[in-house]
Amino acid sequence: MIDDFKSQTKTTVWRHLDAMAANYAVYSTHLKGLAPFLAGYDVYLYCNDTNVVIVCLDCCGHSEENTYEEQYSLSPLILSDGHEPRTSTVWKLAEAVRLTKTHLQLCMPDMAVYGMLLTEAEILNAYQLDWMWNAHDVMVIDGFTRMKYRKIKVNDDDDLPCKAIARTIIDASLDTAAAENTLAGIPAPAKDATENEEAADDDDEFIRMLDEFLNGCMDTVDEKDQPGDTEDSQQEDEDDTDPDDFPEGSDHTGEGPDDDPCPDSDLFPDGEIEQNQSISVKVDILRPIANPREELDKLVGCADIKRRMDELVALTSYNKMMRELFPQVKQHDVSLHSLFLGRPGTGKTTVCKIFGSLLRQTGALSKGHVVVCDRGTFIGTLWGDEERAMRQVLEMAKGGVLMIDEAYLLNGKNENDPGKLVIQLMMNILADEEQRDIAIALCGYKEPMMKLLDTNPGLQSRFPNKFEFADFTVDELLEITLRRIKDYGYQFTAQAWAKYRSMLTQAYQVRDPETWGNARFISNQLERIYIQHAARCVSHCPKNKQELLMFTPEDIVPMEVPRPKNKIGF
Repeated sequence: MIDDFKSQTKTTVWRHLDAMAANYAVYSTHLKGLAPFLAGYDVYLYCNDTNVVIVCLDCCGHSEENTYEEQYSLSPLILSDGHEPRTSTVWKLAEAVRLTKTHLQLCMPDMAVYGMLLTEAEILNAYQLDWMWNAHDVMVIDGFTRMKYRKIKVNDDDDLPCKAIARTIIDASLDTAAAENTLAGIPAPAKDATENEEAADDDDEFIRMLDEFLNGCMDTVDEKDQPGDTEDSQQEDEDDTDPDDFPEGSDHTGEGPDDDPCPDSDLFPDGEIEQNQSISVKVDILRPIANPREELDKLVGCADIKRRMDELVALTSYNKMMRELFPQVKQHDVSLHSLFLGRPGTGKTTVCKIFGSLLRQTGALSKGHVVVCDRGTFIGTLWGDEERAMRQVLEMAKGGVLMIDEAYLLNGKNENDPGKLVIQLMMNILADEEQRDIAIALCGYKEPMMKLLDTNPGLQSRFPNKFEFADFTVDELLEITLRRIKDYGYQFTAQAWAKYRSMLTQAYQVRDPETWGNARFISNQLERIYIQHAARCVSHCPKNKQELLMFTPEDIVPMEVPRPKNKIGF
């Protein structure tokens, strides 16, 4: 059983825990704390004839500051520059494993005990600490969000013989807690219920029902954190949709069949329109994702975008709550139409996909898919092509988001440019009060997008939501690098990392802001490193798995940075 737990990843662990509940050779139970070290944590015990696994959920709040910096030994205290010292939850779990082994030693000396920590902390140097955790019989999977809403099934059948093992662990925990409380002078809790407990129960019931309502739109489904998923494809979005925007096993239209939050394929169009009888145009359809808020949390940087999106989603959620609890009360008017302003490679398409899924969860949109278009989608060869294309695209986008990439190109310099007709058609649609089940997102560079809005006074007021995507800093690009290689199990040697960091810093300093690809630059660079690394490993066969997955300085190829073009004339 322990080996099965060791093989789990962030993608598979929730399925595995549910599968354990159906395994009648394994007794499992949920504990609200395991004293003394894991008091206050959600703990799950899994026991069979030879193994015990302690799974601890660390709902500490998703934060990039929650990094562990234990380098040489497992420490009870973590010290980070600029942050308050904090107790290591990994150390607590390791101590709980050690204590459990001690309790079982007398009656079951051959029983193996292992610990698994599922944490909302972002442990950026996790790959450097795996060996140390493994030496203490613990495993850590990090980067989760909203784990308190997870519902994990257990198999606590009284007839299972392995229940006795769990009972021994629980009893030993209670004895330890009671002893510690006595030493600390804490009295044992009274057994008689007070008279006001029943009234408190009524309040608790209301709070519970309200909490369930507020969080009912959050899908508690399995994580989708595979290579190329949201945190990795954040910047792969310039003009078209990168295949890495989708998990493995899915087609170009979206999520795989088992993970699609809207599994009915008839809900979504096929992604093709007819401008006229002789010309058909492909349109990318991005299906909604199952866990959008968690995917938003994973994005590097984007703090202001996350805050603004939370505010918009909160207002739509509030409207939904008021509509269901107090239908007679007038609802707030909420415009979903938005501007996504930023340079290529800053994550506009990825955030737009999350945006649509979030609005679907709150009930603001019925489907949550994203239809990705650009100028070429609308501009045809015959009179009337623009109107035909616009109507077909709007029909596709009903219930979701219509994303127009590089929308400023519709504002052609020629007064008779057909792109201006597209803008006018879009204005007519926005003025239609019946068109509520759709959000339009205009994407592109900030300066030309502002000029586009100036061409029509009504556009500015129709797009009140502005999300600005800033260029990534060097530190953020380095963090994106570590996240990407972590998905494939790669590591840098200290010398290779120093070389890579130095080269990236130099490339960043000489970049041309107009052509800089942000993290798409990182993607391209890593592809070259992968190729160089593969060629080296084929030529000089590695001795072990660690060498096979280790980047050395000779794998770090020079970085090619586009330079500004020389201007001709005066």
